[in-house]
Amino acid sequence: MRQIFNRYKILLITLFVLSVIILTLIYSQLKVTPTLPIYQPDMVSKELVDSTLQYVKKYHKISDFALTNQNGNLVTQEDYKDHIYVADFFFTTCQTICPIMTDHMVDIQEELKGDTLVKLLSHSVIPEYDTPEILKAYAIKKGVDDSRWNLVTGTKEEIFTLARKSYLAVKDIPGTEDDLDMVHTENFMLIDKKSQIRGYYDGTDREAIDQLLEDIEILKQEYEPRKAWYQKIF
Repeated sequence: MRQIFNRYKILLITLFVLSVIILTLIYSQLKVTPTLPIYQPDMVSKELVDSTLQYVKKYHKISDFALTNQNGNLVTQEDYKDHIYVADFFFTTCQTICPIMTDHMVDIQEELKGDTLVKLLSHSVIPEYDTPEILKAYAIKKGVDDSRWNLVTGTKEEIFTLARKSYLAVKDIPGTEDDLDMVHTENFMLIDKKSQIRGYYDGTDREAIDQLLEDIEILKQEYEPRKAWYQKIF
């Protein structure tokens, strides 16, 4: 037996290594890689979606935008091109859920420090008050990293349209004199490189933030499939 082994030692070792690789490949193919849903308007609570979009089932994306950030600079979708980003809606004078949401957004900023793929974007729902100067003071107070996180303002119509028709994230207020009145929610939205919504998270819930961070890692794998595959094997 030992003689046979010594005679075919190299062949047997080669066959063993090949078997391990083949079995690993088969396992990696059979194992389901987690993926995130692509949210469409018909999947979201109707109270958060404009009536013209409530039954749309595919092709939904965040529309192009041109808003002003805390430094007085124009921010457009080009600034988020080829990036994953987390978006929310807030206002600087809010004393209820906004402080918690902002603190959690700061936590995300710190957790992903050095990560050049992920950015943050916060929209004021009271843009007539939250001027760039007001947003700048708020950003300094909260420790916002200007290179990765924009606090933006614009016209009320621009913010309302983005919130209701793109991010599907705020509630309309029927029966008011101003048709653009809205109530923002605690939602954080995870947006992919194609401007698609990949997740909704309660920005006031620490566990939800942890889930958001996990989902960001899952989403990253969509853009690094070969690297993820290689790591599984080796």
